[in-house]
Amino acid sequence: MVKIIWAERAIDDLTRIADFSDRYSAKYASFIVSKLFDKVNILKKMPKIGRVVPEKNEENIRELIEGNYRIIYELRGEDAIEVLMVHHSSRPLQNI
Repeated sequence: MVKIIWAERAIDDLTRIADFSDRYSAKYASFIVSKLFDKVNILKKMPKIGRVVPEKNEENIRELIEGNYRIIYELRGEDAIEVLMVHHSSRPLQNI
């Protein structure tokens, strides 16, 4: 099973998503953050399930899609991945 590491930036992204969503509905904020965590947990057993990020075109930089969010992660050898960012797809992707 692969170890999942959360970069500080990814944690900050989740916090911003929760804070923004909480303005409209605390229930929805909790729901969307849970969905994002659930999606990432799939990587424990299938780390290469995500597609290569087109903007980077590097085999080890991949993404999962959950609703309007792109979960960008990096393969770190055979036993770990690092979640780099959680990005809303309506915004341009910068600085992976």
